Amino acid sequence: MKAEIVAALKAAEAVRYGEFELSHGGTSEYYVDKYRFETDPQALETVAAAFAERVGDFTLAGVALGAVPLVTATGIETGNPYVIVRKQTKEYGTGNRIEGTLPEGEPVVVLEDVATTGKSALSAVEALREAGATVDRVLVVVDREEGAAELLAEHDVTLESLVTASDLLADRD
Repeated sequence: MKAEIVAALKAAEAVRYGEFELSHGGTSEYYVDKYRFETDPQALETVAAAFAERVGDFTLAGVALGAVPLVTATGIETGNPYVIVRKQTKEYGTGNRIEGTLPEGEPVVVLEDVATTGKSALSAVEALREAGATVDRVLVVVDREEGAAELLAEHDVTLESLVTASDLLADRD
C-alpha cells in the first residue's frame, strides 16, 4: 500500500523540491503540498481507502482545514461518524471548537495530512480530550520524521503514517 500512496502523491504533484519554509518556521528541501493530493480525486480516494483499512469502528476527527477532505472522504468510505476540530474556538455562532456530534467518552482516531513537529495534531487531541473523547491514535498521510511521533508519544498518543518522508524521498525523481 505504501507504494500506491507514494505513487498517488507524486501523480498529484504533491511532492515538490526546492527551498521551502514550513509552518513551524523551519526550512526544507522538499515540500508535501497537502492541497495537491487532497484536491486530486484519485489521490484522495487512494488515501481514504488506506485510512479506511486502519481506522476500525471509531469516530474520526479531522483537523481543520487540511484534514477536512481526508476525514470526509474516509467517513464516506467507512460509514464512520466524524467531527472537525478547529484550530481555535469559533468566536461567533455556536462558539464551537469541535464541529459535529461527539458523545462523552467517545473513542476517536484523529486524521491528519502531514506531521512535522506534531503540535497541530497534539492540539486537536487535547481539544478532543477536553470535550470528553478518548484519543490515543493519530493517523497521518505523511510523517516528515521530524519529531511528531516523539511529541505525541509523550502524551500517550501513537502516530501511525501511511508513508514517511523516507518513503517519499527514496526514489527521488
